[in-house]
Amino acid sequence: MSPQSGSSVPSEHETVGAYALGILDDAEATAFEAHLAGCEWCAQQLDELAGMEPMLAALADLPGSGSTPAIGESLSARPSPRIVEKLVDEVAEKRAQKRRRGFYMIAAAAALIIAGPLAAVAANSGSDGGGGQVAASSAQTTFESMPDKKSATDPSSQISATVGMARKDWGTQAVLELKNAKGPIKCSLVLVAKNGQRVTMSSWSVPDAGYGIPDGKTPESKKPLYIGGAAAFKPNEIDHFEVVTFQGKKLVQVDA
Repeated sequence: MSPQSGSSVPSEHETVGAYALGILDDAEATAFEAHLAGCEWCAQQLDELAGMEPMLAALADLPGSGSTPAIGESLSARPSPRIVEKLVDEVAEKRAQKRRRGFYMIAAAAALIIAGPLAAVAANSGSDGGGGQVAASSAQTTFESMPDKKSATDPSSQISATVGMARKDWGTQAVLELKNAKGPIKCSLVLVAKNGQRVTMSSWSVPDAGYGIPDGKTPESKKPLYIGGAAAFKPNEIDHFEVVTFQGKKLVQVDA
């Protein structure tokens, strides 16, 4: 698959391999992430490269002898020793400098983009016409197809949340169904792992009319919000999910 048949590949597309390997500096990575948000082709390529970084990272951790690591001999289609050594050296050097971010977090972000712009567009589904409705429908369809769902209602805020989860090679895909959320507020879906780590999976704005309000004043305000997210943790590594405001107030907690 190519971005456009019969045209040269833009430099941004060529950057996907270096981004997957984690060898871009902060400025380059930030520029590519801005490009990635609107490029389905790069998102797909990044997803397909999900298995490369762990292999190269493993190679980079092996004791160096100045020759291609023996693991390369087991590859069905072996690159030349010079290419393998170059890639290994790049990964090893970058890992020695800093661990900018885990590859699986990158893959998770890519998977979220590939699954559809569920977060940003679904949150605006009540105000942007048909396009937002399509994205919200996609999130709802994904949610309804997920067999693993957990729900909770907070006795104080009265907000109800259900989180659907699907295990992926790179971690967990999630879709949140939010009801009785009154605006205006800005919120995030936060995953809390069993090891105590916290990961923001998505964020959105709740308009004045709200979402999932039984007696809402508009048809849109009566509908729940469906919004997608992703993280590098496997479902069995997750303790719970929290819906929190940007000011840090917890609105509802859903145990995994």
